[in-house]
Amino acid sequence: MQAKIQEYLHEVASAAPLNAQEAEALRLRFLGRKGVMNDLFADFKTVAPDARKEVGQLLNQLKTAVEAKVSEFANAKPKVSIHAEDVTRPAWGNLPGTHHPVSQVRDELVDIFRRMGFAVAEGPEMEDDWHNFTALNFPPEHPARDMQDTFFLARNPDWALRTHTSNVQVRTMETRKPPIRIIAPGRVFRNEAISSRSHCMFHQVEGLYIDRNVSFADMKQTLLEFAQAFFGPHTAIRLRPSYFPFTEPSAEMDIWWGLETETDYRMTKGTGWLEILGCGMVDPAVLESCGINPEEYSGFAFGLGVERIAMQRFAIPDIRALFENDLRLLRNL
Repeated sequence: MQAKIQEYLHEVASAAPLNAQEAEALRLRFLGRKGVMNDLFADFKTVAPDARKEVGQLLNQLKTAVEAKVSEFANAKPKVSIHAEDVTRPAWGNLPGTHHPVSQVRDELVDIFRRMGFAVAEGPEMEDDWHNFTALNFPPEHPARDMQDTFFLARNPDWALRTHTSNVQVRTMETRKPPIRIIAPGRVFRNEAISSRSHCMFHQVEGLYIDRNVSFADMKQTLLEFAQAFFGPHTAIRLRPSYFPFTEPSAEMDIWWGLETETDYRMTKGTGWLEILGCGMVDPAVLESCGINPEEYSGFAFGLGVERIAMQRFAIPDIRALFENDLRLLRNL
């Protein structure tokens, strides 16, 4: 019996499974219900008592060798043959990376306003009522305070996810003395239904300029410079009266988009003008709330949505595509 076991040990030692199927076949041959080991253990009953110790050691040695051989294949990394592929085929090459369209537009906006002397300021995305609403002249009954528009924090209803980056303007005015000239890019949140044109999360770039003798004409010229730097040197703008709680007077700014294509008619609703941003002179009540004397200083503020401009620039019809990380979209931008 010892000679038979030695033969099996030599067989296991020389075995070299090439795939999972061959390794499993080796395991079943020796360790299966009807395998070699079961037969050997059955024959072990007939071994003479004085030889049982030696035979038993050989049986354990054989079983250990089989288990080690099977385990060795299972833990080994697959070997790739240099002949498995046609080495003469052209390589795939590296897929070049790129910035997300929202990041591209945000960075370009920031760069334009930096060249105009605006510094970048940042603030928290979770904000208290004072910095998000009250200091910006939102009365208690204002609709923006409604749960339908704001994500309030469950454990502390006086805090919410900021609905605009105007909270950065308030924090800056509270901690710095004029002159102040900042832009505040960042992510904001609104409790709105998600559709092809709106989302509960988006990005804004807001601007603020506070100094002595700042006028509406200063704001208009600043925004004209921005529009021509971003959309082209011949871009025309118009300002339409509007309303915001924190500015007075307030306006919406449109750019002349044109009516050359069917898409132009759809985007501008047949007018040729495309709304880009909201703006206005900072309300004296806001200045006073932030500790700035409205008799001495004045200023203007503006804000624009990054996603809206990104959709126009890259011809993206659905805002949801900007947040789904679809490689088919991102690789074509």
